Amino acid sequence: MGRVTERRRVLRIRDGAVGSRPDTLVAEEPLEIRLNGKPLAITMRTPGDDFALAAGFLASEGVLGRAEELANIVYCAGATTDGSNTYNVVDVRLAPGVAVPDISLERNVYTTSSCGLCGKASLDAVRTTARWPIADTPPVRVALDLLAALPDRLRAAQRVFDRTGGLHAAGLFSPEGELLDLREDVGRHNAVDKLVGRALRSGALPLSRTILLVSGRASFELAQKAVMAGIPVLAAVSAPSSLAVDLAAETGLTLVGFLRGNSMNVYAGEQRLALGTRGGRPE
Repeated sequence: MGRVTERRRVLRIRDGAVGSRPDTLVAEEPLEIRLNGKPLAITMRTPGDDFALAAGFLASEGVLGRAEELANIVYCAGATTDGSNTYNVVDVRLAPGVAVPDISLERNVYTTSSCGLCGKASLDAVRTTARWPIADTPPVRVALDLLAALPDRLRAAQRVFDRTGGLHAAGLFSPEGELLDLREDVGRHNAVDKLVGRALRSGALPLSRTILLVSGRASFELAQKAVMAGIPVLAAVSAPSSLAVDLAAETGLTLVGFLRGNSMNVYAGEQRLALGTRGGRPE
């Protein structure tokens, strides 16, 4: 769409030397998501993969679980008073016969690039709406040295981050360490929604034999999105929240935090990690 980055002139000061130069910044714009024509949520995101983001958001909310439940997604024309299309409003249409949920203000419908949905406060909300319970049979087994190598693989694939330094990333890996998909966004939760939405639209849900790696911390919202997509392993380079750990323990999600170099903390689901690892292969 040509709006992933923008250029701004900055005053650059280095060792006392002052100069002016253009700088490349990651774009951040609001996206309104409508469901069958009715406003549902607004999120601040990096433009691009907007249809996947909307589909993934609805998957994480339990509205969608299969590609055939989705009729189409379109940008709304006339999103401004002068009738121009800003490409900042999308309308998701459910397939005939798919029930439209009650989307009254049961939770906050405003999200930000930093915190995700802030209105969910109950683990029960995830348990009761999960379309794809974690069911990796036989269980996914991940070697420790393979897991430790994933952050570098994720970082090496972040093309927009290289230009801006201002994006989070979410990467989907196979148990053998193959990078299956990667999305970048100003919001970690948006990047995950884009991954899940792409999988939903291609008929790949549940993602029952994958590892989800996120830059930054592992919040409750990110753990929720992993569970709702049937992902068995969630790893983050920073800390999880207490509620994310509780959710992981409740649902059987493997949750790894502080994944840096050869160090990591395992907060739940340690049975999927090959704790005796030699030469990249689980014993």
